[in-house]
Amino acid sequence: RVHLVESGGGSVQAGGSLTLSCAASRNTASQYCWGWFRQAPGKRYEGVAAIDPDSKITYIDSVKGRFTISVDSAKKILYLQMNNLKPEDTATYYCAAECGIPGAGQPSMVVSGVEVGFESWGQGTLVTVSS
Repeated sequence: RVHLVESGGGSVQAGGSLTLSCAASRNTASQYCWGWFRQAPGKRYEGVAAIDPDSKITYIDSVKGRFTISVDSAKKILYLQMNNLKPEDTATYYCAAECGIPGAGQPSMVVSGVEVGFESWGQGTLVTVSS
């Protein structure tokens, strides 16, 4: 598995912006499927955005137009630019890599029309948005 380390979380007021980063420890072909998940207190994991191996991008409806996922393949860093943040965006955000068939009970998301799970996960970074 790929070791992933997130950074960039913090506290902002509604309407503010944050950029999350996720650095990967090594390079593999399957690494070029990346995703961001989030988990709000007391709620299930929610897939937020993903890039598939063909560089096709998927967003959930609630973040479209506000969040942008990107990857610097040379530096092995995944980003999530979050603008116009809302209190309902408050959650711990996790980056994930190496997508495949989701395992039982594993968080998954639909990427380019296919439900996928991810083998490698970061430790999470907390984003708090106040009203």
